This record gives sequence, C-alpha cells and structure tokens, in this order.
Amino acid sequence: MRHVIALDVGGTGMKAALTGPRGEVLHRARRATGRAQGPDAVVAGILDFAAELHAYGTEQLATPASAAGVAVPGIVDEAEGVAVYAANLGWRDVPLRGLLAERLGVPVALGHDVRTGGLAEGRVGAGLGADRFLFVALGTGIAGAIGVDGRVEAGAHGFAGEIGHIVVRPGGVPCPCGQRGCLERFASAAAVSEAWAAAAGTPGADAADCARAVDSGDPRALAVWQQAVDALADGLVTALTLLDPRVLIIGGGLAEAGDTLLTPLREAIRSRITFQKQPTIVPAALGEAAGCLGAGLLAWDLLDHTDRMEVTP
Repeated sequence: MRHVIALDVGGTGMKAALTGPRGEVLHRARRATGRAQGPDAVVAGILDFAAELHAYGTEQLATPASAAGVAVPGIVDEAEGVAVYAANLGWRDVPLRGLLAERLGVPVALGHDVRTGGLAEGRVGAGLGADRFLFVALGTGIAGAIGVDGRVEAGAHGFAGEIGHIVVRPGGVPCPCGQRGCLERFASAAAVSEAWAAAAGTPGADAADCARAVDSGDPRALAVWQQAVDALADGLVTALTLLDPRVLIIGGGLAEAGDTLLTPLREAIRSRITFQKQPTIVPAALGEAAGCLGAGLLAWDLLDHTDRMEVTP
C-alpha cells in the first residue's frame, strides 16, 4: 500500500508512523531521542529510526515509502531543510533533510514541530474545515502556527508564529530571546508553574497543581491564573488584530486545564476586542499525535499539492 514515513522528534523521545494517502495510520513506533549521548548521536538515531521504518513498510506493506516528513523543535529553515538551532538537542545548522533523503532515497520534508502540529490540528483536527486558523501551543514556551487555506505559513525566515515573543509587559521580566516582557514569560505552562510554586510556597508545584487549586477556589491560585489569562489575552488580541483567524485553537500542556482556562480566556478576549471579530476558540483535538500526523501531511504535500483525498493506493 502506498504510504509515507511520519516522524516527530522531541527533546526526549521520537514518535513515528507510517500513514496512508487518506491519513490513516498503518503503523506506529516510538524511540528515545538519546540526547544524553550528544547531538551527533541524536542525528544518527533519527537516521537509523527512519531507515527501520522504511524497511518495515517495504516488508509489511509490500512497497517502500513514497516520501518522509519530519518535525523537529527549535529554529527550522524549512526551505533549505536545515535544523538551524535546537537548544534541547544541542543542534546548530544540521542539514537533516539532505541526510534523510540520502539515507532513505525518497523526498523528505522538514518542519518546525509546532507549525507541523498546527498543520494537523488545522487540517484534520480541531480546525477541520476552517479557511483561516491560529494554533497556539502553551507549553514550556509559547509558539503558534498560522493556517491559511490548508497550509501553514513559515514566514520569509522561518520565524512565523512565534507569538510567545510578542511583548505584552514592556520592560518586564527578561526573556532568553533578549527582549523583556514576552508573552511566554507570563502565560506559558512553565511561567504558571514558577508563579504558583512561589505563591504556594511549594517548590516543585506546577501549572496542573495551580489549575486544580483554581477549581477549588484558592485565592492565591486565582490570582496567579488570572495574571496568566490576562497576559495571554493581551497577546492573542494582538495576533487576532493582525491575522483575523476564523478559529483559534489552544493546545499544549496548559490547555489540558480545559474550561478552567478556556472559559476565562474567551471572556478576557471578548472584553478586549473592539472592531475585531472574535474567532471560535476551541481546544486542540489531536493531543500528542499532532506532530506525527502533521509530519505525514508534510510528506504527502511533497507528493501531491492537490486534494490528497483523491489519492488512491
């Protein structure tokens, strides 16, 4: 059966699949990234893992993969196929697309992990059917994906969607990016964890603990949560003003709080907009599978730039 290799590389683990022309998952696999062994070992592990998937497809599906799609963290030059920088993997200027294409002998697409996950959410997940969407992942940091007519915009230099570095509190907390007051310093899961641990006097407390305390009515948690919601709403209204999406998809670890986050966020955005139209605000639907599914979509897009639903095995 005709299929592609889909690979989502994370800081600690890799999720992979072989996907069919209609997005059906034909095989799943996982493997540790092996970052403790250094950046060269990580690259070697990716190449070996991809080669094993290629061999499995050839043997079990009676045909080799037609293409491969790979999602990686950090700064990615998608046009050149280079993983420019990823602090958690120790990468700088890794020509991953070329290395994989040489190893596998098939076309390879390389994508940024959040944009790739956003592609899946927009095309087959929570944004299904929307012509314009904005996907925002609230994790250790905050990043986004700008969706237009079934594709995700990477930008001229590969930085499109970095909503976490919109300055929402000028002169505020320093950010590793070099600015002060960036959104992700106030509204990421990491920022909420840090603020709640300090407020509760409990080292190691995290954003999930804060959300549970919010649900129980703890005034300290309510104050921490509202600070994050207000900052997030300020950043998102800036994004909505620029992009005018039809659907706003909220994902990442902080979004696991569900309506504890989404209900006050919807109200905070509603209270801030004037001429703008409030988009439909929904939680992400695909969970941790989004990056892998998106990588598969990237691979199919290499093979067919029309409606993939018309492709037959």
